[in-house]
Amino acid sequence: MHRTGGQLITDVLVQQGVDRIFGVPGESFLAVLDALVDTAQIEFIATKHEGAASFMADADGKLTGRPGIVLVTRGPGASNAYAGVHVAYQDSTPLIMMVGLIGRADEEREAFQEFDLKAIFGTQTKWTAVINDASRIPELLTRAFQVAVSGRPGPVVIGLPEDMLRDVVEAKTLPARVRPVQASPAASQVSEIATVLSKAKTPLVIVGGETWDEQSCDDLAKFASMWHLPVACSFRSQDRLSALHASYVGDAGLGINPALAKRIRDADVLLVLGARLGDCTTSGYTLLDVPVAQQKVLHVHPDANEIGRVYAPELGICSGMKQALQALVELDAPQVTETWVEWAQVARDDYLKWSTPNKTSHGPVNLAAVMEYLNENLPDDAILTNGAGNYTVWVHRFYKHRRYRTQVAPTSGTMGYGLPAAIAASLRHPDRLSICFAGDGCFQMTLQELATAQQFGARVIVILVNNGMYGTIRMHQEKTYPGRVSGTDIVNPDFGKLAEAYGIFTSKVEKTDQFSAAFDAVVASGKSGIIEVITDPEDLTPRFSLSELRASAK
Repeated sequence: MHRTGGQLITDVLVQQGVDRIFGVPGESFLAVLDALVDTAQIEFIATKHEGAASFMADADGKLTGRPGIVLVTRGPGASNAYAGVHVAYQDSTPLIMMVGLIGRADEEREAFQEFDLKAIFGTQTKWTAVINDASRIPELLTRAFQVAVSGRPGPVVIGLPEDMLRDVVEAKTLPARVRPVQASPAASQVSEIATVLSKAKTPLVIVGGETWDEQSCDDLAKFASMWHLPVACSFRSQDRLSALHASYVGDAGLGINPALAKRIRDADVLLVLGARLGDCTTSGYTLLDVPVAQQKVLHVHPDANEIGRVYAPELGICSGMKQALQALVELDAPQVTETWVEWAQVARDDYLKWSTPNKTSHGPVNLAAVMEYLNENLPDDAILTNGAGNYTVWVHRFYKHRRYRTQVAPTSGTMGYGLPAAIAASLRHPDRLSICFAGDGCFQMTLQELATAQQFGARVIVILVNNGMYGTIRMHQEKTYPGRVSGTDIVNPDFGKLAEAYGIFTSKVEKTDQFSAAFDAVVASGKSGIIEVITDPEDLTPRFSLSELRASAK
């Protein structure tokens, strides 16, 4: 049997279990679009911007553990999609981006939209390649799946010259669906973890990263209970352990609880499972000394190259989280000391105090009270997404995740991510509530994707926090140049009319007690909706007001 390059692409995608592609149609891959006409197993989600397509693919990869797929054209299309590749790289998300390229005969002429794929993406992917021979599509595209899901997951970018996609070649047997390759800890390494922990007085666990699943999260919960260990989640990895679990002590990220930051500094042993120990998790590399920490660091990570990158560990173990937790949960727990038990209990008490919504705000809307309502009324499996901005501090501090994969957010701090991610979440799990948190600046980067949600039947609820400024940058501005505002004000459209134009539910909240009725109404409507929450610019974070920050900076 003979197949075109475009048909081989869809053949391999079906073989690898792909059911959805995100992208903006382009002339450079018309042969793939044509093949999709006869491929009922795959739905092409035509987004309104390539950046949003790559965000959706990243979110889909997070939710499934399989590569999210994005298909874009050369030059400007691929450049627009770069943001999602960067997110996937820093977040360790499996993602494959296929890029239609110019014809092979026109290379090195600066032909229409020609660009150097490997030069642009080479430093932000696990692998970047161009398939110049259609007969090698099964080999190289299958390899892309293997690379994306194995070890530390991440993005792969594959270039597809448009004339190659039209070539007709003999179809060969397709490789089987790939399975992730993950290392397992040696028995001696697990035994050493047990030995070091058993001698500790003030141990603490930090968890995060990828290669988790529900079973590994369950094993973490059991391991933490058996050993009476306090567990902190790294930045935007708060769904690895239920916030209701007695061992959960908060998130080590931006806006960290000062008590937790001190506890990380004071720990004598840090067991790090999957987290990269990047600057957000270590408060700008200040919670541990570089390169040799005062704490004994036991670092378990799926990528051997990540171990010792910044902090030289007492023990480094290359392992996937499923394999590591399966081994750890089988360890016999020691007879822990009274000091250890008290240490863990106080850490939990500190978290409960920190996460109890405060009642103070400078305006008529208190975001902490909004989060309290959502804690009490959202189902455990509701998926919360967000982009970047100070509004996220309220979500991370006060919302209590109870199940794995209910938090989908970029550790790379990317604005505009929340809405596309919520759309991908709704398409993947149409039976679950998909809640997007966005600031007014964040939302306007990708709000056009409301049309995508409507076209493809996604149902999302946007909680739009509107304070009329780029709040995070204003915060940094006031710290460094108090009272000298430049570039951080926003003049917003009428979001209600905008929602109506897209044919979705809309409501405005100007007082805290209006939120419950607005939220219940959008849920009851069965539609997507925007709940615009007007907040006071003074409320920069739950801890700092604008005027207080300005005064302290003088």
